[in-house]
Amino acid sequence: MERENQFVGQSLAFLDAVERTSRAAALQRPVLVIGERGTGKELIAERLHRLSPRWGEPLITMNCAALPETLIEAELFGHEAGAFTGATRVREGRFEEADGGTLFLDELATLSMAAQERLLRAVEYGEVTRIGSSRPIRVDCRIVAATNEDLPAKAERGEFRADLLDRLSFEVITLPPLRAREGDVLVLADYFGRRMAAELGWSAWPGYAEHVQTELEEYAWPGNVRELRNVVERAIYRWDDPERAVAHIVYDPFDSPWKPASTPAPARPDANAGAAPQPAQRLDFDDIADLRAAVDGHERAIVEHALGKHRWNQRQTAKALGLSYDQLRHCIKKHGLMEEGG
Repeated sequence: MERENQFVGQSLAFLDAVERTSRAAALQRPVLVIGERGTGKELIAERLHRLSPRWGEPLITMNCAALPETLIEAELFGHEAGAFTGATRVREGRFEEADGGTLFLDELATLSMAAQERLLRAVEYGEVTRIGSSRPIRVDCRIVAATNEDLPAKAERGEFRADLLDRLSFEVITLPPLRAREGDVLVLADYFGRRMAAELGWSAWPGYAEHVQTELEEYAWPGNVRELRNVVERAIYRWDDPERAVAHIVYDPFDSPWKPASTPAPARPDANAGAAPQPAQRLDFDDIADLRAAVDGHERAIVEHALGKHRWNQRQTAKALGLSYDQLRHCIKKHGLMEEGG
């Protein structure tokens, strides 16, 4: 998948984060980027680097969660030949590679306490010592770190060094999750949809059916922009009729009647064991003032979703809903779906 490096959105929460990033870029101070997975933390790091005086120097990225704890320090600070088993030659660490530029440390919260201690010295004094050496090496790089965890809470529990947190948090940019970015879901869905349609060679972009737009806006997007892009591109790729508005979206690509059965997790002791079972959560019906209109609305949504799922093959849709072909045709006409689908 092509790397996405553009900021797309119009919500005030999102634009505020981008503006703060632009203001912080000119400074040489550390920046801490916080956000859920898929919110664009690496894009923020790239913007901080590209708009800084260091833009012509390297931007070195390291995912702290991608390496075992035994290799993290060697990767960050480098090592001398013979420093440990397998170290057959001298190797520069990421700090030295980023000299003059920017070092982006993703998943910062996963660093061990020992690695945090060495990182603190590098940030405070601008020098690192390779494993197996006693000679410090001067380095000049800006630190940008990112995490999806609550670092102040981890520091209070003794799971993260408070002094390192103080040193890295000159500026903290917290990215809003997609569900909090008012109006941005459809903007992003349109942007990714048009790009995918162009990639597939569609002559025009048909857009999304009305019920799909509603679904997109109401979905929680736990994977944020990254998940939205995958969902949209998959929907466009699977849609067979470029002349018709996209009418079906699959959020879970693993959802299938033939998927392997999952192994149940081991039972945990339940503090509430023996308590009376809670009643199933009911839908809120308090706002329904017109029963017939409410039933019709649900019926329309069900039929519209099923038609999209079966690519408007009416006989397959009728079979899936347990209707006769004539009954489905009546529903389509009743709710005006033929005009929308056609």
